[in-house]
Amino acid sequence: QARLVESGGGLVQTGGSLRLSCAAAGRTNSNYVMGWFRRAPGREREFVAASNLGITNTHYADSVKGRFTISRDNAENTVYLGMNSLRPEDTAVYYCALDPRGRWSSRRDSSIYWHWGQGTQVTVSS
Repeated sequence: QARLVESGGGLVQTGGSLRLSCAAAGRTNSNYVMGWFRRAPGREREFVAASNLGITNTHYADSVKGRFTISRDNAENTVYLGMNSLRPEDTAVYYCALDPRGRWSSRRDSSIYWHWGQGTQVTVSS
């Protein structure tokens, strides 16, 4: 059974960059779908981005397209969410999540994900 451990959040100024990490422990394969979600105070959880673990497919929310990038370290079984040109509205707790059934067509739906990271805080100051 997979377990996800997140790291990399922090405080940055507007326009700054951060890279979030999501390390998957346990059995995985390249068809698993990994999603990134965020929740800001007082707001619903929001889809941010998704990829399969092989990073042959990626998908980004319009709000982050062109600024956020998913990548992977195969040796470490870790997926990264690179975040550039950060804005105050990106402030949230960010979660990675894993769907071992590889349901790519439902990647924006948080209910398909079986495993979730613990969340990491990203704060962008104006």
